[in-house]
Amino acid sequence: MTQAVKPLLKIPTGLYPEITPFQMGHLACGRHQIYYEVSGNPKGVPVIMVHGGPGGGSSPHFRRMFDPLKTKIITFDQRGCGHSRPHVSKDRDLSDNKTSFLISDMESLRTFLNIDRWLVFGGSWGSTLSLAYAIEHPERVLGLILRGIFLVRRSEIEWFYQNGASHIWPDLFEAYQGLIPLDQHHDLIEAYYQRLHGNDVAAAQEAALAWSRWEGATLSIDGPPMGADKFHDPEFALAFARIESWYFKHKGFFASEDWAFEGLSRIDHIPTIIVQGRYDVVTPIKTAYELHKAWPQSDLRVILKGGHSSSDTEILKALLRANAEMVEFIRNVK
Repeated sequence: MTQAVKPLLKIPTGLYPEITPFQMGHLACGRHQIYYEVSGNPKGVPVIMVHGGPGGGSSPHFRRMFDPLKTKIITFDQRGCGHSRPHVSKDRDLSDNKTSFLISDMESLRTFLNIDRWLVFGGSWGSTLSLAYAIEHPERVLGLILRGIFLVRRSEIEWFYQNGASHIWPDLFEAYQGLIPLDQHHDLIEAYYQRLHGNDVAAAQEAALAWSRWEGATLSIDGPPMGADKFHDPEFALAFARIESWYFKHKGFFASEDWAFEGLSRIDHIPTIIVQGRYDVVTPIKTAYELHKAWPQSDLRVILKGGHSSSDTEILKALLRANAEMVEFIRNVK
């Protein structure tokens, strides 16, 4: 049983001030060059920010979610996206873009930065990769902060890309579905996959923008989230849609849909806060609820007026509070 993370008396009211990274660069991981940035206090609690997608890339506002005086904030772009090289919009080879490689990249980055253990923060696909990393390397994790739990189960993927979210956003889904011929509507994910990874460049770009816009438009209940314009950017969309569809086609490269539940015994001692929007349409609360029931030591915080986006007003407040509480907990334990 993990010790409970105590609530803060003083709660952060907004993002921390903008800061400039004091270290940045590319780390060689096989044929890939993984882009990373380090910000905040070099002697602070190390925290790695694991972005979503897969293929979404990191964002400058990530480094404003933790107190820069108390934390050493590491952000990075996963293989094929963001500022990492090669970019999937230009190099379509995804054969070495798998979950196990991403976990290995995180370990390489930790070793390169001479960090013994770090706090791991991830939302959406970032929660997937954070959990997978923790299960593989529990001795390297000080704590977990997870948002919008996603386990790459078939039911979760079909909810958003086939039938489920379509009942909530029928107008937006119409544009996403409308790109695909009627006789292929029974498996939209496969239809998109074939276009995104086919040899018709124009068809791939058209599919990428439709896929990306559908996801970008449904993230928030507050309106367009921070960085929403990127979902309309052709280069971003092509990498984002190709990488996502690649992982979804291959079930996240996990041996079992129950991979997270099967690995809980390895991480049930790690202090963990889960922030989940009640009205998250992209990664519905059912998965977070099931994970918490199997992992009662975790602290599940359901945000009534919250969607999927980390920039939703109430989700952001909850994350800032969880981040500050976890950092204080780690500082006191150390």
